[in-house]
Amino acid sequence: MDIKNHIRGIPDFPKPGILFYDISTLLANADAWQFAINELVKEVAPLKPDLLAGIESRGFLLAAPLALELGLGFTMVRKQGKLPGPCVKYEYQLEYGTDILEIQEDAVKPGEKIVLLDDLLATGGTMLAATELLRKVGADVIGSACIIELNFLNGRKKLDIPCSTLVDYDE
Repeated sequence: MDIKNHIRGIPDFPKPGILFYDISTLLANADAWQFAINELVKEVAPLKPDLLAGIESRGFLLAAPLALELGLGFTMVRKQGKLPGPCVKYEYQLEYGTDILEIQEDAVKPGEKIVLLDDLLATGGTMLAATELLRKVGADVIGSACIIELNFLNGRKKLDIPCSTLVDYDE
């Protein structure tokens, strides 16, 4: 199955000049969605993680069902102020300004092997920040996976962990 046939491009979203790759149509098709999850299982299972971490918010859509398939737990990496209880934060640079990611302070045990999931790898900034946040709480981040990679933004070059993607776009 060609997953690209189930991803639609929406021009000028969220701002003019951006082509947004929307996985809503993939999620809405049970066969395509199951195929995508099965493909991610093939990529993630050999890494033998202890826990999966999803990056807000579409990363949750991948990490939760994948964790169930693999018999693993799942934790959330969220934007600041979205998680209850004591949290650990990590501030990182955006193209213009900064942002903050958080994880609950007891979500990961030191030394746990973690695979990070998100829907899309673009510039790599968020994936790198999530990796550094998890390392800050003692995790061993052993890999990452996404449905989509935008090759032309070179996000993979920022990462020091393996990253598996199911489809890529060159423009």
